[in-house]
Amino acid sequence: DGVDNSGVSKEKLYSTPEDVFAVYEGLQPISERFMIAAAFGNVHGVYKPGNVKLRPELLQECQTYAEAKTGVTKPLFFVFHGGSGSSTEDIQYAIKAGVIKMNIDTDTQWAFWDGMNKYQKKNVDYLQAQIGNPQGPEKPNKKYYDPRMALRSGEEEMAARLVKAMQDLNCIDRL
Repeated sequence: DGVDNSGVSKEKLYSTPEDVFAVYEGLQPISERFMIAAAFGNVHGVYKPGNVKLRPELLQECQTYAEAKTGVTKPLFFVFHGGSGSSTEDIQYAIKAGVIKMNIDTDTQWAFWDGMNKYQKKNVDYLQAQIGNPQGPEKPNKKYYDPRMALRSGEEEMAARLVKAMQDLNCIDRL
């Protein structure tokens, strides 16, 4: 869970190539279009360094195992659950190993909150009352405390985080 894995053997924290291939064999007869959410040290949320050891090379090991079994190049499609906080290097390695979808909800939530927080800090003197601010005791503050203003700042920060994700995922200018 990214917090306390005491009492759990390291082998149980990661998917094995055999486990992943068993999932592949189970789903392949149903459809050729599916993704496998292999456990390779990915967890939902962001945790202090050292609690989680991301091992994207495990995805390549699974891919190599499946290639040997099927004779097909890159037969596995992976989803990267819990991608928030991952390095660009790990993300790009995971993509090369077969990741076609990545979740970054924690990062986008933080970006949205951070944008709203920055707005509040920047405009704190205008957010203390409806009237009265550094420009004068009679000056109105409506345009500052309008919730759409703080929300807009959150949206802008989240949009910037999504651009970063698109860069990390090699998704810019692909269509």
